[in-house]
Amino acid sequence: MALKLKPLADRVVVRPLEAEERTAGGLYIPDTAKEKPMQGEVVAVGPGKLGEDGKKLPMEVKVGDKVLFGKYSGTEVRIDGVDYLIMRESDIFAIIG
Repeated sequence: MALKLKPLADRVVVRPLEAEERTAGGLYIPDTAKEKPMQGEVVAVGPGKLGEDGKKLPMEVKVGDKVLFGKYSGTEVRIDGVDYLIMRESDIFAIIG
């Protein structure tokens, strides 16, 4: 199913990866104690923002990239029962792998 969002300018739509259910020692973590995920998969990217010279700057991330972002980055949205984050490309710290 195709995502029904098309981000504008330098915005990116990210599907956060689920937080770990268990600790390294095998203990289960309750939902109330889980930290917000800081990793996700890019599901849509905008066309890029305009530079000072009026030319579009290309996006560095692409659909399918796994990324690291700030704990409180982006705006949470829910579409068809799935949670997504919409954030600026500058809120993404790194591409994983």
